[in-house]
Amino acid sequence: MKRKLCLASFLAIFTTTLAGLAAPAWASDLPADVQAKVEKAKKRLVELAADPGVVAAVREANSHDAAGMTNGKWVDLGDADPAVKALLASKISVQIAKWEQADDAVNKLVLRDQKGNLVAASVRPLIFNNASRPVFANPIKGQVWAAGEIKPDTSTQIPSVHVAAPVIDGGKAIGVLQAGVTAK
Repeated sequence: MKRKLCLASFLAIFTTTLAGLAAPAWASDLPADVQAKVEKAKKRLVELAADPGVVAAVREANSHDAAGMTNGKWVDLGDADPAVKALLASKISVQIAKWEQADDAVNKLVLRDQKGNLVAASVRPLIFNNASRPVFANPIKGQVWAAGEIKPDTSTQIPSVHVAAPVIDGGKAIGVLQAGVTAK
């Protein structure tokens, strides 16, 4: 009996230790100054995601398909392509760019529809649809989300933490507003 209790205790400690070692990267702590920027950005994104212009742009984007645009096609387009220029020059992209430029902690803002397709952006994102990535998949469920790690942003190459908030309409998440928070 004593041996079984000892074995059970050992297994419990071993399992707990192993689980701690196998914890996902997002479980790690960010430096305090970066975490403060992330918390501030999360609050600000919630405000921006509720902006009537943002909600209207996402609602409009959700009313039609992506016209055959894919990540592969998006990557192949040059910066001077009319589709890229039109997206970045849209009224909502211009507004998003102003918000990004007014915040030293943010290096990009991207607005996505309910399927993860690009609606607007302050800079040209690398991919058109990011539905399977955590920066979209988590907040489209209705919760603000932030990565727990610093990585070079795929679009800007600036060391960043991704933060995202759902765009809510009628109590339902209809899109996502995401940001790259500079980790310098």
